[in-house]
Amino acid sequence: QVQLVESGGGLVQVGGSLRLSCAASGSTISINVMGWYRQAPGKQRELVASITRGGESDYADSVKGRFTISRDNAKSALYLQMSSLKPEDTAVYYCNARVSIWGGRVFNAWGQGTQVTVSS
Repeated sequence: QVQLVESGGGLVQVGGSLRLSCAASGSTISINVMGWYRQAPGKQRELVASITRGGESDYADSVKGRFTISRDNAKSALYLQMSSLKPEDTAVYYCNARVSIWGGRVFNAWGQGTQVTVSS
């Protein structure tokens, strides 16, 4: 099994920066793609960025050029560097890991979430 714990959220002014971290534990060798999702009040959870074990990343159009996702496989850690923050970035951010399961199936592990609030 895999457990994920996020940290680094907080209150920041428009144009500011934050760095989110996600620590994975358990059967981390089974993790392939990892990503960050976010959910604002009254809205659906959406994918912000993803990254493969090999370091290939992808971003939502709304954050492209402002956010950078990275991972340290040796430390089983995931990061999201957020810059030029906007009020619309305000949300609870969740760490996600796609975990390979014996038999060819995939399980999605989720963290508890960390609040990011961008003041206007």
